[in-house]
Amino acid sequence: MQSSSEDVLDSQGSPGENRVILGQIGKVHGIKGWLKLNSFTSPAENILDYPQLQTEIDHRWHSLEIDQCRQLTKGLLIHVKGYDDPESARALTGLELSVTTPQLPELNDGEYYWRQLEGLEVVNQHDEVFGRVSKLMETGANDVLVISPNECSMDDRERLIPYLLGSVIERVDLERGSIRVIWEADYLD
Repeated sequence: MQSSSEDVLDSQGSPGENRVILGQIGKVHGIKGWLKLNSFTSPAENILDYPQLQTEIDHRWHSLEIDQCRQLTKGLLIHVKGYDDPESARALTGLELSVTTPQLPELNDGEYYWRQLEGLEVVNQHDEVFGRVSKLMETGANDVLVISPNECSMDDRERLIPYLLGSVIERVDLERGSIRVIWEADYLD
C-alpha cells in the first residue's frame, strides 16, 4: 500500500505502541522544499532504510515519505514527497521522525539497541550496585555506558564504563533489567 505525505495514521497511536525517534527535520534549504535532516542513526544514512517515517503534527500521527536525498559534508539533505516549496516544507522544521519498534531490524544474539540498555541497573562482579544506565556515548574506540547513581547505588559517583562485551560487559539481562560488568568500584573514569 502506497502512502502519501498526507496519510494520517491515527490520532493517538496504537495502545502500548513504542516509537523510536530516528531523526529530526532541520531548516529549509533552497527553493524546492528541500530540508536538512539530523539523523540519529549510525551511520546517518541508515534512516533512509525506512521509506515511511512517522511524525506527530497537531496531535495526530502522519506518515512522511522521503523521496530524494543528498549527502552533505555535515549531514543529509532530504525532500519529502508533497512538500515542494519552502513555505510548505517549513511546516516540517523541528519535527521528529520515528518508527514503531516492530519496524526496527532484528538483532543478532548479544546485540542490543541503545534504548534497550538505558535504565538497566549496573552491578559488578562483586555484586556492588553502581546505578542505572542514564545514557550511552559514542566514542571513536567503543561505546560508553554513563552510569548514574540511584537509591540502590553503593555511592553517589557517576561512572563511565566502556561497552566491551566479554572483557568488561559480562552479561546483559533484559528480563531482570540488569547489566553485569567486570569493573572495580575504585576504577577512575
